[in-house]
Amino acid sequence: MDKKALALPFKDEWITVIENFIRSSVADAKANGVVVGLSGGLDSAVVAKLCARALGKNKVMTVILPDEINKGEDALKVANELGLEPKIVGISDIIGTIKDKFPNMERVVLGNVRARVRMVVLYYFANANNMLVAGTSNKSEIAVGYFTKYGDGASDILPIGDLYKTQVRILAEKIGIPDWVIRKKPSAELWVGQSDEDEIGITYDVLDKILYCFELGMSIDEVAKILGIDKSIVRKVYDMMVRSMHKRRRPHIAKVMLRTFGIDWREW
Repeated sequence: MDKKALALPFKDEWITVIENFIRSSVADAKANGVVVGLSGGLDSAVVAKLCARALGKNKVMTVILPDEINKGEDALKVANELGLEPKIVGISDIIGTIKDKFPNMERVVLGNVRARVRMVVLYYFANANNMLVAGTSNKSEIAVGYFTKYGDGASDILPIGDLYKTQVRILAEKIGIPDWVIRKKPSAELWVGQSDEDEIGITYDVLDKILYCFELGMSIDEVAKILGIDKSIVRKVYDMMVRSMHKRRRPHIAKVMLRTFGIDWREW
């Protein structure tokens, strides 16, 4: 198999599949619509636009959560360009209260607290309005665990959860997301100066090629050879996938009864 055969696919009909998924998820839950946390980045812009296309703008509640890391200007600009009227809730005071209780928090721990505070606010709006939270994680992030457990990883549906980051960029172009959003440096905005690719250690272009090879069933050696990438980099990605497995699973249940949810109790 050559490199051309390993190009990540994209089919226009996937857009329809995702929009149908959003509609059916909302209908099945008898919900009034969806809540989307808008950061000003690519993934949240794409999810908000897909939800608006699928449900109508009146059934999409976008929420901007400014703090000392993300002031919300880009998010507000995205909302305006998409024709959506966002709720704006500052969370600096909430985070400040938690910091006062735990003054010696490490940077990563505080970053995860920040993500979980965002989640709490999104679910407040979802619960108060009988809506679902539409998460914005993509397949690249999910694969290597680049999300906060019960933070930005918490949602009811994941419209772009089966698309790698490079595929999300293609999708964004096709549905008319502004170019400045597509070109913006990806960041989870958990602390000042953070970027996805710096923290993961490789670009999304390289990461996605490695992940897609793994999806096709290739071994570490095969991936390194066919992509011409150092084996240590491929091994690093593999190790990230293994270490983050717990983040993609529901909590384990100690089995004592005949049938157990998540193990052998078959859901409808």
